[in-house]
Amino acid sequence: MENALAGGALLLMAVLPVLEILLRHVFKTGIPGSVDYEMNLTLWVGFLGAMVASREKKHLALSTGTEFMPARLKRWTGAAASAVSAGVSASLAWAAWTFVRSEFDAPLKIAGWIPKWTVITILPAAFAVMALRFVLQAEGWRGKAIAALGLPAALLVGFVLEPHAAKLLWPGMVAILVAAVLGAPLFVAMGGAALLLFFAGGEDTPVAAILIETRKLIVDPSLPMIPLFTLAGFVLAEGRSSERLLRLFRALFGWMPGGLAIVATLVCAFFTTFTGASGVTILALGGLLLPMLVSAGYGEKFSTGLVTSAGSIGLLFPPSLPVILYAIMARIAIPDLYKAAALPGLLLVIAVAVLGVREARRNLVPRQPFTMREAGLALWAAKWELLLPVVALASLFGGFCGMVEAAAITVVYALGVQVAIHREMGPVKDLPRVLVSSVTLIGAVLVILGVAMGLTNYMVDQEIPQQAAEWTRQHVHSRWAFLLLLNFFLIIVGAMMDIYSAIMVVVPIIIPISRAYGVDPLHLGVIFLANMELGYLTPPVGANLFLASSRFDKPILKVAAASVPFMLAILAAVLILTYVPGLSLLWGTGAPGGP
Repeated sequence: MENALAGGALLLMAVLPVLEILLRHVFKTGIPGSVDYEMNLTLWVGFLGAMVASREKKHLALSTGTEFMPARLKRWTGAAASAVSAGVSASLAWAAWTFVRSEFDAPLKIAGWIPKWTVITILPAAFAVMALRFVLQAEGWRGKAIAALGLPAALLVGFVLEPHAAKLLWPGMVAILVAAVLGAPLFVAMGGAALLLFFAGGEDTPVAAILIETRKLIVDPSLPMIPLFTLAGFVLAEGRSSERLLRLFRALFGWMPGGLAIVATLVCAFFTTFTGASGVTILALGGLLLPMLVSAGYGEKFSTGLVTSAGSIGLLFPPSLPVILYAIMARIAIPDLYKAAALPGLLLVIAVAVLGVREARRNLVPRQPFTMREAGLALWAAKWELLLPVVALASLFGGFCGMVEAAAITVVYALGVQVAIHREMGPVKDLPRVLVSSVTLIGAVLVILGVAMGLTNYMVDQEIPQQAAEWTRQHVHSRWAFLLLLNFFLIIVGAMMDIYSAIMVVVPIIIPISRAYGVDPLHLGVIFLANMELGYLTPPVGANLFLASSRFDKPILKVAAASVPFMLAILAAVLILTYVPGLSLLWGTGAPGGP
């Protein structure tokens, strides 16, 4: 039922805007309330996806050393983390239900006929289901019993110990931090911290404010692009699109020194623009690229590092999801941020490709001769994949549709290519699986997004960003020193948090600080995202390291060691784009505004 509801809602999100475009341009009419439908479908897709992610145990979490613990110890620590997760999720469910009850008598209706409270009931339902699953997924009956203690503990803290809320703040924070280290999902850590902070604030700051902020963010008009482009990326990764693109890039660039390494970098960058650096690139291309590089004469260690590093190298190019999310949080125009990120993104690609050229010269890797016939055949074979970004960008910048509608067109086009033209994805056999994979990632991201907004709202209310900005101004007097410290701070953030969580938590803090030093908002966005790209390769969270370790069946320490030269190359590129703002501001400066 979850799969059907979540997958159906996501598919409807893609079809509805395309139908709106056809009605608007052909029949001069439209679907009344289509924008409202799309935004609230995002809410349902996100939290149904969060339920699926809890079922599949795919919520984003800190990557820790718990996997190296003895099985017996790991079972007990897992039960403790499950207890905290269940308690926090149950508390969020209660806060969400309080929010729903407050809407019972409100006259607000979605699209003019759906009562608002009926739509937001997905919030308490999703958190309640996740709380139950955290209990049931603990190992053994003893583990389940320990995990179940989180539910009465939440009731005890929330009702019996309410007069002592302020005293419980720091012990509660420590418990949540320990649970996060032991493997509790990141949304539990952020949601639990927000609950404690609002709870300690007394009646003036009800915990329902967390879910009010969740609702405010989820209905942002630009947010539906995240689930839509995620689906497009998963559809693109299905079938043999990667093979066709690899053949094309090899035919065009294989004659160059290090041609195959350059090809691998370009193909990974192309895929990452649609998969949002979610790791799908490594999973989809790793098994194809690694043996090809090794057989061509590149060292296995180098090849492993290249594929691992290139798995996020297209992060700054459209329609990358982190760029969209950053622009929404920073309130800058999404197209402006994409334009600002174009040259820096190219610099990062070159930084990785240059290492490939050096390795090819060192190992005397043979080149593939260029032939017009092979280039033509490869171009013809990959024509439908190459038209994908063209269709999306042409429909957008041609004034044919808005950004969400362009994302929906991208999904429908990708589905048409894979299902009807190449016939590599069956509408009955494969599409449901692709939809479930998509909503799982979407849910894992959007539930963090939602609860993090509550935490962000608390920090803003307490003027924490302004206080941080004032402290920085008093102790750091040079703009260049500030930029160096900013990079150092963001590298640490990238090493400890995934990119989506970092955007939610860190961006509201660094924006007022950077403004005090005259850093342009677009330049700051590029610096932030480039550092997060580096974070994909940095332990302990470095998602690419763990995905590559799993995909190539290699110890994670070997994968990390193989990635070190690429980390240094990307770091050098990050410093260049930090201290040469002209690379980001070639097409003009940015100013805060709606996305």
